[in-house]
Amino acid sequence: MSGEFWKNLKKKDISAAESLLRAMENSSVTACGRFIARVPSRDTVWTLREKKGELLGLIVNSKNSILPVLCGRKEIPAPRFLKSLLRRKKVHSVQGLTEEVFVLEDALKQMGGKITEIFDYDLMSLEELPNEKSFSAGPSNLVLRIPQLTDLDALAPLQAEYEQEEVLSKNSVYSSLASRLNLSNIIARGKILAAELDGRLVGKINVNAVSFTRYQVGGVYVQSGFRGQGIARRMAAEFISSLVKEGRGVTLFVKKNNLAARKLYTGLGFTVTGDYRITYY
Repeated sequence: MSGEFWKNLKKKDISAAESLLRAMENSSVTACGRFIARVPSRDTVWTLREKKGELLGLIVNSKNSILPVLCGRKEIPAPRFLKSLLRRKKVHSVQGLTEEVFVLEDALKQMGGKITEIFDYDLMSLEELPNEKSFSAGPSNLVLRIPQLTDLDALAPLQAEYEQEEVLSKNSVYSSLASRLNLSNIIARGKILAAELDGRLVGKINVNAVSFTRYQVGGVYVQSGFRGQGIARRMAAEFISSLVKEGRGVTLFVKKNNLAARKLYTGLGFTVTGDYRITYY
């Protein structure tokens, strides 16, 4: 690590940072998406460089989350800027490839950061259309459609259940207002599909991150009383097919202990490409 140092991203370094992220895109869709959509007044990017100026890695700080892209590095110079960050604002989470999150966990521990919960995932990828058999799954009267803002009230309970079951850490406080705002933004972007049975919305799936050439899928949820009928499989197949047809790869991460979801995604054709971790503070 001799001669390596951290510095804030400068305009002249943006092209090099983008090239590094493109090279690491398959495993860093969330970080790439946050980098692309960053707001300089709110978000910060720190770059790891060597004396000759070569860019070795970076860290994106966005929406109270820290996302390391360290290109496989397990040792880095002490990121002392994190201490200043911790004084100014709350760090809600660190997320990325497991080995790289380990590095940041150690750094934050030395600065007084206290972990409240950890979620470990399989990072999964798909480059081709899903398995054809998946398109015939589900009840014969299943209707799949792109929801509109007029569906917000009907979809909000599904989003609320999804967030409370799959997303929020144990110390997080659920906010119905924030949940509805998040859902309305997802609907407005149009990258969402809903499952309907007899006029009732019972499932949803959406894109939750967009990088340079890939979509990251999330928000996959079917109400408990309608599970086991193939709804999630059909919904995911149709939605992911539409994304692949745009010429993009698709990425997602699934909790390692969620055997049903793992079976669903491998059945669609996804393969495990790495270990992903979200550590909450």
